[in-house]
Amino acid sequence: MAEVLDACCGSRMFWFDKEDPRALFMDNRTVENELLCDNRRLTVNPDVLADFTDMPFDDESFSLVVFDPPHLLRAGPNSWLAKKYGKLNESWPTMLHDGFDECMRVLKPSGTLIFKWNEDQIKLKDVLATTEYKPLFGNKRSKTHWVVFIK
Repeated sequence: MAEVLDACCGSRMFWFDKEDPRALFMDNRTVENELLCDNRRLTVNPDVLADFTDMPFDDESFSLVVFDPPHLLRAGPNSWLAKKYGKLNESWPTMLHDGFDECMRVLKPSGTLIFKWNEDQIKLKDVLATTEYKPLFGNKRSKTHWVVFIK
């Protein structure tokens, strides 16, 4: 089994190698070559089709988990951003809380969780308040944050 889990892989945008054999790519949706407003094609093709709040993996399965959940709360039904990144609903605090719990559950002892968040609509501090896990370090100066946790 792979050592790295991307729990919300989407179109694997930040991966240098979108087929890296060390990683298992999971998402709750598939999208095949959808044309976006700028004529780019969106493809979401996970290895595992599952939701980050209920992962189909044994406890302590991965050394590294990447958690880049949807960050949009407000987006129209035809929004290219929602198509690309997914969308949260009103129960987002519970959803993210459960996602953090699942990420930590599937991490091996001393494993690392990399959390990515864009605070365009919801502040990072409000997201971090949904979980009892405390970040180790990360960047705090831009709208898109990368935050590191260790189990």
